[in-house]
This record gives sequence, C-alpha cells and structure tokens, in this order.
Amino acid sequence: MFRSLRKNKQAREPDGLPRHIAIIMDGNGRWAVRRAMPRTAGHAAGAEAFRRIATYCKDIGIEYLTVYAFSTENWKRSADEVSAIMGLLEKYLTEAIEKMERNQVRMRFFGDTSILQPSLRDLIARAEELSEVFSGVQVNMCINYGGRAEILRAAEAYACDIASGKTSGSLSEGDFSAYMYSSGIPDPDLIIRPGGEMRTSNFLLWQSAYSEMYYTDVLWPDFNKKELDSAILAYQSRKRRYGAV
Repeated sequence: MFRSLRKNKQAREPDGLPRHIAIIMDGNGRWAVRRAMPRTAGHAAGAEAFRRIATYCKDIGIEYLTVYAFSTENWKRSADEVSAIMGLLEKYLTEAIEKMERNQVRMRFFGDTSILQPSLRDLIARAEELSEVFSGVQVNMCINYGGRAEILRAAEAYACDIASGKTSGSLSEGDFSAYMYSSGIPDPDLIIRPGGEMRTSNFLLWQSAYSEMYYTDVLWPDFNKKELDSAILAYQSRKRRYGAV
C-alpha cells in the first residue's frame, strides 16, 4: 500500500528531490501479453506512462529526466515491434514539438541517431533546436543507445583529439565525461527500473557509478505518480557516501 499523504508530500519537498532521475522503461511487452494484447499495445501504453511521468517530474521540480527509449540491442526484436516503437517515437516528438512552448520542456537525445529514418532524425534535430531556450525540466531520450557503445565513442573521440593535437595526453574523469552524450549534465542521482528485472541493461554505465538504484515489480505502463513518489522516498531514506564512511 502506498505511503501516507504526509510522506507523499515529503517526497516532493524541493530540498530532498533528486536533481536527475533516470528510468529504464521496462515491461511494456509483458504488460500487453498478460492482457492477451499484441506487444505493440504495451509500447503504446508505455508511451502514455512516459508522458504522465515527464509532466509530473516537471511539476514537482525535477531538473533532469533521462529515459531508456530504445537500446542498441532492441534491434533484435521483430521488425513489426521495432517499427511500432519508431512510430510511437515519431508521434510523441511531433506532439511534443507542437506543445513545446507551452510545456517549456528542454529535450536532448543520447545515442547514435545516424541510422534512424530521416523523418525521425529531422524531428530529433528540430526538438533539440526549438527547446534549447526553455527552462523547464530537461528530458533526455536514449534512442539507439548503449552504455558500452557510448564509452567506446567517447574513447575514439578523445583519441582523435589527441592525434590532432586538440588536447594533451593528460585525462581526468571530468575531461572524459565531456566526451559523453551527457556532457554538461549531472550524473543521475536515482535510477529507477520497473518491470521486476534487477540489472542495468547497458544503461548509463559511466554516469551511474554512484547512482542510487530503485527496482520495482510494477510494469512500466502501470508506473504512476505514486510509484515515482515511492522511489523518491526510498532515495531520500538513503545516505550517499560516495566511498566515504
């Protein structure tokens, strides 16, 4: 049962909020299968859950929300399922662009978008350009993203800068972070994985070194404001020592 209203309000106290929440949006397909529906229906329900949570994060004052929308491994799924996911992404971005000025949500995209369809690439570029001036929550969508691929990409970019003389051979963690898709964004304070699985699945491997993890059996389409409040309350109950005593 969800915690009391008093504690629910406590979860939304600005001083106790994580700056950056990241979510592995897992369980869409299983949600649909349990209801004797096609997996694509689960992804549509998951897209609605994302809209609700993104709006709620903006309303309570979360600064950054990063979501795992499509991984580098998701291409292994059926062509119909991949096509449905890409169609939902296009639909969401089209609607987001139309409502962008009203919602004041900044958008960035992590991952190799070069292999996506031109129509989706155009929407991604337009969403980033138009939202750059907004001051609301920043939503980072990971599309064709993998944590290992991101680290390899960063290493290759650093090697190119060494070879061209743009940088010296000295390298700190901060320097290397600047080569990540998440450059300029604080690491996630809290990573949430709905769906019952207890692994990171190649998500934000570099950035999650000291993130607090929260797992729940609730499937992503059923994840709501109360579930997010529960995750935030769990985060607030922990002491982040970063290796110290």
